[in-house]
Amino acid sequence: MRLSCIGCGPGDPELLTVKGIDRLKAADIIFGPTSREGKQSIAIGVVEKYIDREHQTVRALVFPMKKDKESLVEYWKKNAAEIAKSVYSGKNVVYLTVGDPSLYSTWAYVFKELRESFSDIEIEIIPGITSMFSFAAEAKLSLAEGEQTVGIIPACYDIERVRNTASTCDTVIFLKDGRYFGKVINMLPNAGFSNDSLVTIAQDVSVDEQKIRTSELRELQQVTETGEKYFSIMVVKRK
Repeated sequence: MRLSCIGCGPGDPELLTVKGIDRLKAADIIFGPTSREGKQSIAIGVVEKYIDREHQTVRALVFPMKKDKESLVEYWKKNAAEIAKSVYSGKNVVYLTVGDPSLYSTWAYVFKELRESFSDIEIEIIPGITSMFSFAAEAKLSLAEGEQTVGIIPACYDIERVRNTASTCDTVIFLKDGRYFGKVINMLPNAGFSNDSLVTIAQDVSVDEQKIRTSELRELQQVTETGEKYFSIMVVKRK
């Protein structure tokens, strides 16, 4: 009994690994996360070209976008149980996640529940290309060189904690929630970033709607809202 978790990468279906595509094509049941009932799963959408819907069952599992982990436990347990039921039925089962399963992924919670309640299931984790590496390739940007340090931050959380982390890094990568980038930009001088520090922001990395722009920090000062989508990425480098 084996379950394969596949990292689907940043959005371009051609950036899936060969192993991921092989497991996907061999699957009987394909699960992917969504934020609410009836909303298309982004992960399933990424791999749609590889799915044979006449012979494969595709199911979206709801993981509400909430910060309160206590209220999410019920969803983690329920979804893990549904996945386990399919594995126990003897089917080839895969779970999809955008990016890589090990970085800010719903998979972490599902995996914990599976380990605790269904420990006899063999689990295979197939890594995926993360948005920050796809972003760096598209922007022709080096994230770090020599002894430079890198910080990875979900920008939507405690701004003081963000400042403390950013102040110790040469390059800071802000993931997930572009709606908060304006507040983060105005915090950066307090974290020691000079006005000529380079700020590169991207939306929809690796797909046709991709937008990337680079500015000096001084150009973005006094911005309160940047108008970015939830799934955006911002990289700030000390000059």
